[in-house]
Amino acid sequence: MKVRHFSFFLVMVTLIGVCLGNTVKKTTDDRGYIVQVGDRAPDFTMKLTSGESVKLSDLRGKVVMLQFTASWCSVCREEMPFIESDIWLKHKNNPKFRLFGIDRDEPLATVVTFAKQTGVTYPLGLDPGADIFALFAERNAGITRNVIIDTDGRIVMLTRLYDKNEFAEMCKLIEKLINN
Repeated sequence: MKVRHFSFFLVMVTLIGVCLGNTVKKTTDDRGYIVQVGDRAPDFTMKLTSGESVKLSDLRGKVVMLQFTASWCSVCREEMPFIESDIWLKHKNNPKFRLFGIDRDEPLATVVTFAKQTGVTYPLGLDPGADIFALFAERNAGITRNVIIDTDGRIVMLTRLYDKNEFAEMCKLIEKLINN
């Protein structure tokens, strides 16, 4: 009888541990990211302003850049023209590369106007409720952020805010990944 009770006890302890383990908050870095370089990028599906849907895991085999943005973000507005000229216009016709701006929790009309105001032509996706953003960083963490994902679906670079040196490093990394 004691063995039976002990077995029941072990099962209960294991179940409680599993339940508690699933509720533990993911750790963040000092920039609010909950993912790290080397992690497989969390999968998601987003709707673009064009109406097309894109699923991240369907892009395996390509280098993917995700830029988290919003119309109210002044740093995003500063960075986006450089993303357009130094990354998008340079690589948009390369079948090994995809770039998506992901607009944080704004309606379609606002995002379309935002693209016109900033002069960007790269695809912008909608992120209602910042649910996609929350797969990568704390939901209330700031933007602008860039996530570079390699052809295996692994995160290879995470940026926060706009720093010219870090941006140049990111451009070189994208170039290197595309040419491998």
